[in-house]
Amino acid sequence: MEGMIIINPMNAISNPFPLHIDASWQGAQPLSDLALIRAEGPDAAAFLHGQLSQDVTHLGLGEARLAAYCSAKGRMQASALLLRPAEEQVWLVTDAGIQPGWLKRLKMFVLRSKVQLSDGAPEAQTWGLAGEAALQALGDAGNAPVWSSQPHASGQLVRLPDVQHVPRWLWIGAPEAASWLKALPQLPTNAWSCLEVLSGIPRITEATFDQFVPQMVNFELVGGVNFQKGCYPGQEIVARSQYRGTVKRRAFLAEVQGPASAGQEVFAASDPAQPAGMVILAAPLPEGDTATAPHLVLLELKLAVAAETVTLGGADGPVLRFLPLPYDMPSPDTDA
Repeated sequence: MEGMIIINPMNAISNPFPLHIDASWQGAQPLSDLALIRAEGPDAAAFLHGQLSQDVTHLGLGEARLAAYCSAKGRMQASALLLRPAEEQVWLVTDAGIQPGWLKRLKMFVLRSKVQLSDGAPEAQTWGLAGEAALQALGDAGNAPVWSSQPHASGQLVRLPDVQHVPRWLWIGAPEAASWLKALPQLPTNAWSCLEVLSGIPRITEATFDQFVPQMVNFELVGGVNFQKGCYPGQEIVARSQYRGTVKRRAFLAEVQGPASAGQEVFAASDPAQPAGMVILAAPLPEGDTATAPHLVLLELKLAVAAETVTLGGADGPVLRFLPLPYDMPSPDTDA
């Protein structure tokens, strides 16, 4: 796209892929770290439209979209994947740790809106599918466009972006309807989490609650913010960051030797006493001991230090080796 470049940190790995992805990264697994909020009723879409960074009123029955729920200061308190299984129904797939508090807070603002909000469990379970084995099992449904949603096997199937040519899907449905998924190969331990990190799409967890304006984690670059829609909590701050060019931090991908976790601070060589950013998501590579295996990291970082040596946890921590993102982002000069 015009005006877009890939910011390439000084210590980025050149041509690091196919990294550690191999043919064994295929199959399915239940995702216990995701949970569902159901919004049902004539005002379901309109109510959520006024709460989220996404245009929900125009969300079609065959679409899926990302959205953020922000504080009045524009900080993300939740992120979600939205889909609309029926005209008067919207599902929000979100982090399981965030879901209970977010559901409680959303209910506080229903007032006279004709919408019922409920926990999707235990009626619904979320599964991740990836790779050739999943594609074969899905048949024609597996070739649906990215960010599409469709009924499948008594549930809803969402097509996610590929990660290093590995196709991915989410299936949300009743546990008793998931027998066909159990017949697929089991994804290697941590493989799905690695694919999620490598997608460059942030997910807000308890460790990063209220830490980031959407642009700080590239959320608008992956379609999570609609700048043409009406007001929502934090909208003025998010819009100001976009149109006044005040984004000074962005999300980057990296690999680090040893453990990493969401919420950990990272430090730059030029100012080792002050944190320069924070880990958004992390996952151990599916090889060896989880406690000692290299971890893939999606981190938020000051643009001003992106070309420096960056370490995890402190100035004497392990060095982060940067990896290319799967999408371009604005350069510091054109960031808007």
